Amino acid sequence: MSQAIRGVIAAIATPFSESGEPDLPRLVARAAGLLDGGCDGLNLLGTTGEATSLSVAQRIRVMEAVGASALPLDRMIVGTGAAALQDAALLTRRAAEIGFSAALLLPPFYYKPVSDAGMLRFVEAVSEATAATLIPLYLYNFPALSGVNYTPQLVALLLDRLGSRIAGLKDSSGDVGYATEVAALSPAIAVYPSNEATLFQARMGGPFAGCISATANLNAPDCALAYHRGDPAALERAIRLRGIFDGLPLVPGIKAMIARLENDRGHAPTLPPLAPLDAAQLETLLDRYAALGRQAASETLGARS
Repeated sequence: MSQAIRGVIAAIATPFSESGEPDLPRLVARAAGLLDGGCDGLNLLGTTGEATSLSVAQRIRVMEAVGASALPLDRMIVGTGAAALQDAALLTRRAAEIGFSAALLLPPFYYKPVSDAGMLRFVEAVSEATAATLIPLYLYNFPALSGVNYTPQLVALLLDRLGSRIAGLKDSSGDVGYATEVAALSPAIAVYPSNEATLFQARMGGPFAGCISATANLNAPDCALAYHRGDPAALERAIRLRGIFDGLPLVPGIKAMIARLENDRGHAPTLPPLAPLDAAQLETLLDRYAALGRQAASETLGARS
């Protein structure tokens, strides 16, 4: 089984063509740029990648395109979760065949409430369906969107039943106490909060393996300085950039900023049900981004005086 990626992992956005198909050349080029620009790894087909808005066939085409590229698959985690067990098993099996380092399992998200026994059945079935591959399974805890929790008790049960197949967990709950509790269950489980603010807690024996962040699409160089060098100023800059999205739709906002910074509108389109930022939202976002630049310039002048 592959080693867990440690450090800064961007939840990479998926660009789309006007017809709504994944724009594979843009995606591969963007992924290469992120890996060259400070990311230790990438999370393909996660929430920021709009995976649940894609068909199984589209998700497989994305995986195959990345697999056929020169990108290092040992630095890439791919989202394979789905509401239907057979879909999740198929996607996870294909991810293993292509050679991704791990599969990230969003829980089945339609029926509620779901018992731990039901969740155990689901994850055990995915594990059994991919037993020949032994691809590491990472749990994806995002209860605000999925409505289903990978509770610490459930994670402990999965570790007991499936052992090393449960190799990691991404936590997008925003609850650092939860992430810390899960990390304490086993030294073998790599836990990744979704917020860059926790990067210092991933250094030098801290409880986390790194972070898997949507905003690392934009602030990877500062995140890398924070994680690899313990640079507090870089961490503060990374946190500030994340803050420009407060109160705005995150995925459309991330994509709007990528399009602006890359000078390429092809990165901006989203798939329904997400909609692009309206004019007022975009103006707010760009004003906040410009203010970051003014603040940085002011701090630089102050440091020199």
